[in-house]
Amino acid sequence: MKVAVLYGGVSGEREVSLTSGEGMVEALKERGHDVIAIDFHPERANELLSLEVDVVVSALHGKYGEDGRVQSLLEMANIPYTGSGVLASALAMDKARAKVMFAASGLRVARDTLIESIDGIERGIQEWGGEYPCVVKPAQEGSSNGLTIAMNETMLREGVDKAFRCDTAVLIEQYIKGKELTVPVIGNFGNEQALPVIEIIPKNEFYDYESKYTEGGSVHVCPAEISDELTKEVQEAAVKAHRALGCSGYSRSDFLISEDGLAYILETNTLPGMTPLSLFPDSARTVGISYGELLERFMQLALDK
Repeated sequence: MKVAVLYGGVSGEREVSLTSGEGMVEALKERGHDVIAIDFHPERANELLSLEVDVVVSALHGKYGEDGRVQSLLEMANIPYTGSGVLASALAMDKARAKVMFAASGLRVARDTLIESIDGIERGIQEWGGEYPCVVKPAQEGSSNGLTIAMNETMLREGVDKAFRCDTAVLIEQYIKGKELTVPVIGNFGNEQALPVIEIIPKNEFYDYESKYTEGGSVHVCPAEISDELTKEVQEAAVKAHRALGCSGYSRSDFLISEDGLAYILETNTLPGMTPLSLFPDSARTVGISYGELLERFMQLALDK
């Protein structure tokens, strides 16, 4: 097929996207496809409307790539593309609103307070109520960009300021100490399949940007060494989250398992990383799906949709 790979972009996850895209381009060429690589920038939006390809494979992450904007351009151009549609992409990118959908579907979420403007900082901090430690993060960023673990009010205020430098809304969230698990899901509505669960063990105290993207920054245990009951619970929860947001193609949902054994969903990624260090390919390899085969499945799901 003639395939366009979109990668790069302008978000805080640009470097990760470049690495994902380069891996995708190489794998697709090896499988005999005619590949066009596009380092996407919003100023190049018109190019997408006139693309003549069979399918677009997106390796974009974050704003202007994973949040529904590029997806809407491809919809208008009537070009099949990998991953979720406009609404699901926008919802998943907005962590606060995604959590509303999760909770409505019966999934367990951490307590939070949303600050939607700088003018609302004082009200938000008051509403939070002084529970520490807590997590402070931009409401619409990925890869732990702009994230702070605040141990007191001073750190909370510093974290809010830091997060506002990345986004126009900030989420203060209950800190949950425990195991970090992630569950890839593949499939369109009604035919979703959860892949093996991965436990993430960061070398740093927290699973931050360095832990995610530096070789040796974390250990991925796949399949996770957890009970069959917990495995089934988080796999079913990942599929439920995929459906709650209206995702298609593939997604990856992140969970924290508290010290008393409760599973909390953190977020769903509609275009999870596909670098050599990434979690989704790790899980797929466990069930015999190679990197190249995985991309072929993503493209077929896009065409089917």
